[in-house]
Amino acid sequence: MPTFSRWAIRLALFYLLSSWFLELWRLSQPHYVPMLPWAQRVTVFHLFFVGWLTQLIFGVAYWMFPTESRKRPRGSESLGIAVLVALNVGVVLRVVSEPLLTPSSQQSVWPILLVVGGALQWLAALGFSINIWRRIRGRGRSK
Repeated sequence: MPTFSRWAIRLALFYLLSSWFLELWRLSQPHYVPMLPWAQRVTVFHLFFVGWLTQLIFGVAYWMFPTESRKRPRGSESLGIAVLVALNVGVVLRVVSEPLLTPSSQQSVWPILLVVGGALQWLAALGFSINIWRRIRGRGRSK
């Protein structure tokens, strides 16, 4: 198994467990702050779908898709590392900033971190798509 896939799948499992524990904690708390439960729910969904599901798909696809060439069987390894870093930094920034984003915090750093986190996730998806494109385009046309 490639190193990228190993790390992506390990981190995906970490985010899966984190989303479960955060949801259990969220459900056990009294809801005395009106905006907090909604923000926590968004954070849990983000951990689950982007942190776990997207990262698991990236890891398994990088591992299982057809090879590109003998010299570079899985495409650019440095782009793969950049994708992994960007996706995880983006998830962490979103998880930290989303619950703290309130109407009164618009002049703080939280909206900026939220946008940066989203942009990093978008760039990670773009980088993954670029890296895997040659592996899925096919070697020849079939009739």
